[in-house]
Amino acid sequence: MGKESSLTLERGLALLQAVADSDSEAPTISDLAATIGASRAAVYRLLVPLQDRGLVRREGSRVRLGLGLLRLAAKVAPQLRHAALPALRQLAESVGATAHLTVADGDEAQAIAVVEPSWTTYHVAYRVGTRHSLRRGAAGKAIGLRAAEPGWIGTTGELQTGAHGIAAPVRGVAGLRASVGVVTMEPLDGNIVGPQVITAAATVAAALR
Repeated sequence: MGKESSLTLERGLALLQAVADSDSEAPTISDLAATIGASRAAVYRLLVPLQDRGLVRREGSRVRLGLGLLRLAAKVAPQLRHAALPALRQLAESVGATAHLTVADGDEAQAIAVVEPSWTTYHVAYRVGTRHSLRRGAAGKAIGLRAAEPGWIGTTGELQTGAHGIAAPVRGVAGLRASVGVVTMEPLDGNIVGPQVITAAATVAAALR
């Protein structure tokens, strides 16, 4: 890609971000030109391919995000799931507990990938798509852990009576708020399982970069 093409792509992405960052009224062409440091004519040119792909739509002089972004967003979860499965499978087999990748969606946590161990007599059935508050359960609470806090968190009985969970945040992936964890009906030794969950979360993060 030539320098000019690269600059055009960078400006197009900056324009899309500027539209997305407008939390209230849709920005005007003039607003966008000022935000990205380009002329109005340049903004009009940059909007054409974005409109053609449904990423933005024009309403007179104002610009809003387009439904094409929803189609792109729908592809995110399957790709996250595919990248996470090897690490989750290893974690589930090693610990003997159901392993999961959970992402934040607003103020809720949603499981988007689940792997059950193959050798246990019984295990927790945890469905893909399961939602719960970010403030309950190890998976939700781990997402909010700050870098200065411990690398994993454990909970008991917060989502299901008698269930034990340990989870760690997935760190270092821009725009992603997620955790990797395990859940079982047997007590978990955090000193043993905690580091394994942290390693799995780091492996998932590396696969997504």
